[in-house]
Amino acid sequence: LSTIPLKTMLSYDSPMPVNGQPPKSPSGLTNGVQQAVASKTQPRVPGVPTSANNGAHVNGSLDTKYHHIWLVTGPAGCGKTTVAEYLAQALKLPYIEGDSFHPQANIEKMANGIPLTDADRWDWLVALREESRHQLAAGSDGVVLTCSALKRKYRDVIRVAGYYDRSILIHFIYLSASENVLVQRVTARSAATNHYMGANMVRSQFQTLEPPMADETDVISLDVSRSLEEVKRDALASVKAVMEEEA
Repeated sequence: LSTIPLKTMLSYDSPMPVNGQPPKSPSGLTNGVQQAVASKTQPRVPGVPTSANNGAHVNGSLDTKYHHIWLVTGPAGCGKTTVAEYLAQALKLPYIEGDSFHPQANIEKMANGIPLTDADRWDWLVALREESRHQLAAGSDGVVLTCSALKRKYRDVIRVAGYYDRSILIHFIYLSASENVLVQRVTARSAATNHYMGANMVRSQFQTLEPPMADETDVISLDVSRSLEEVKRDALASVKAVMEEEA
């Protein structure tokens, strides 16, 4: 089983350039995640799970039961809710709609076309991570979660769950499409449902977006410019392949 080292996971310690520019990260976000890791993690011998893994001794070895967080990510209009609901139903896992965890202040900002800041997202990301951990602690083998997770450091906040509990494996399903495609989809959605997320927010999110890089090995990338049925089929096949590999 391959894991992302802590130094790589908390990638804003050594930020990697995006489009030639280093990602910006407020000290509060960095310090908050570092403190969470320092206070919650235990020393670990490579290859030996910690006691939090819900493992059982079998023939003298420790057999670990892993729990999965499947986080469907991408900018507005990429189909996060549709794909996540499909996966949750197919896999018989609880589903967490990330947008429902936004505080009212965030919703009002987005409805008025005001981009969220890192500070706006911090408590939201932590709430999503903790709700995922709560669902797993309640006995679920996994959970499907939606969250835009536009920046690498936002994805890192969710990754910290795996350092709280080594039995938790985090996977990102990144839904990728061009800005023009997503603007068209969001415009159509807003007209049909009066959704608070307008087309102008798609442009804002693309300015913020840091697409997953090659060293983020826990990411599955899917092109969603295709038909929805193709995307759902490929997403489920990718998830099942990962689960078989990590079983």
